[in-house]
Formats: sequence, structure tokens, C-alpha cells
Amino acid sequence: MAEKVAVIVGPTAVGKTKLGIELAKKLGGEVISGDSMQIYKGMDIGTAKVKPDEMEGIPHHLLDIKEPCEPFSVVEFQRLCRTLITEISARGRLPIIVGGTGLYIQAALYDYQFSAAPSDEAYRRALKQLAAEQGAEALHRRLEAVDPTSAARIHPHNIRRVIRALEVYHCTGKPFSEWQQTEKRLLYEAAIVGLTAERKVLYRRINERVDEMIAAGLIEEARALYDRGLRDCQAVQAIGYKELYDYFDGRVSFDEAIEQLKQHSRRYAKRQLTWFRNQMPVKWFDMTDAEQFAAKVQEISRYVAGKLQLEANI
Repeated sequence: MAEKVAVIVGPTAVGKTKLGIELAKKLGGEVISGDSMQIYKGMDIGTAKVKPDEMEGIPHHLLDIKEPCEPFSVVEFQRLCRTLITEISARGRLPIIVGGTGLYIQAALYDYQFSAAPSDEAYRRALKQLAAEQGAEALHRRLEAVDPTSAARIHPHNIRRVIRALEVYHCTGKPFSEWQQTEKRLLYEAAIVGLTAERKVLYRRINERVDEMIAAGLIEEARALYDRGLRDCQAVQAIGYKELYDYFDGRVSFDEAIEQLKQHSRRYAKRQLTWFRNQMPVKWFDMTDAEQFAAKVQEISRYVAGKLQLEANI
């Protein structure tokens, strides 16, 4: 019998973290972070990482497992997440994956195979130079031209993965998306919940969250990474850090950096919603009305318990 897994996905700032904790309390679960940046130590504020005193005693996994300049891939996430699902299930608990990195979550849940496409070191160096001179967006536009499917899946600031996708196309003439063979077969008995909200409400929450991050010390957090000389790292290309690096480098003013951070976050939320709607069988719940959160927790808990045939403290 397949192991049971609950999954909470959706755009940034929609309330996934809080819901994951409430669901874990009601269904006897443990949370697995499905966020590609919360794995990094010292990147707490900018990634909206849950604080220990906010966890309410619920175990959280795949947080703070890497230094900012250590590499981390979807293949490694797939292995770690599947191991955790087995371990949590063996304890009689429900694994609850919570996050917004769609490809990582999809790779863990599905029979997702990664083929070993060839590489070209010189071409990769040339693309890194291009990104340094013209910016991440220019590199991402190049990917959109040859492999729009991969471009939709890969965030423009994830330069390492954009370069890899371009490298595969350069070496083989075949889009990277065709090398990644996805069998639409779930490996688990899964209840996949998606959270959404009216766009104007979601965008307001995103803007407010950025302001809260600034007040909580995001500038100091990013500056600490900058002062350590961390530059060509996957981690510091994340939204919330790249914009501030541009400010520290003197390329933009402080106000411009913050506005770019908000704008990039809003665009990212839009891409997340599009990706999840097109790539996974999600049951959507509207979280527009924050005052109805408790009622939504009850509704979602009942849905997950029914879908997975679980006893619930509802």
C-alpha cells in the first residue's frame, strides 16, 4: 500500500506555512519544507522561514541543511524528501510537504526520472559571463526562445538551472524539458491542496510582507552574506537577496531595490500559480478572507482526512 502524503502548495505569502502547522496538529503530521531556498542557513528572513517559536511543537524538516554556497539540486531534494516520507510514515505520522517550489515537489511525488544529458564547460562559462554582464533576465529570455517549457518552470534568478537548461539544448539540440521525463504516476496516496487569493489581496500581502521583512532585519541578513563574499552562489540569486546585492553594489538606490523586490515577488507568485494549475492535480482553496482562516483550516483538514482516509482531530 502506498504511503500517504499531504501537500500544501501555492504562491508566496498566501499562508502555506501557518496552514501546514495547523494541519499537522489536527492530523498528527510532520512538515517537510518544499522550498528550494529555506534549506540554506543564515537565510531566514528573506525566505520567510518559520521560526522555532512559531512551529508549535510540530517537527519541521529540510530547513537549514546547507551553507549558502553549497550546491543543492532537485535530485537531492527528491532523495531526501522521499526518505523523510518513509521515516515519518514509519513513526505513524503524516508527512506534510509545504512549499512553493513546484518542480521539487513534483519530482518527489511522481515517478520522475532525470537523464544524464551531456555538458560543455566552456559554454557554461560563457553563459555565466553573459549573466554577469547583461543580467539574469537576459539569460532567461534566451532560454524562453529555445525551451519555453523549461523557462516557465525555472525562475529567472536561478541562474545555475537556466544555464544547465541552455547547456543541454546547446549540446543536444533537444530542449531540457524533453530530457526530464515525467511519468504522470503518483508514488504516494496524496492529497494536494493549493491555496490562492484574489490577486489584489495577494499582491497587497506580498508588499506588506516585504515591508515586514525589512523591519525584521532583511537588510542586515543580506549584508552579512554580502560581507562574507558570497557572490556566485545559487542561494544569493534568490528574490530578496539579489535585489539587495544590487543596492550594496551601488547599481540601484535603496528605494529602487525594495520596489524591485516587491515586483519580483509579485511576478514570482503569478508564475507559481500558473505552474501549479498546469502541472499538478491540485484541490484549490481561496484564502482571500483572512478572518475565515480558522474555518478554512477545518474545511481543508476535512478534505485531506477524507481523501487519505485518516482519523482527524477536527
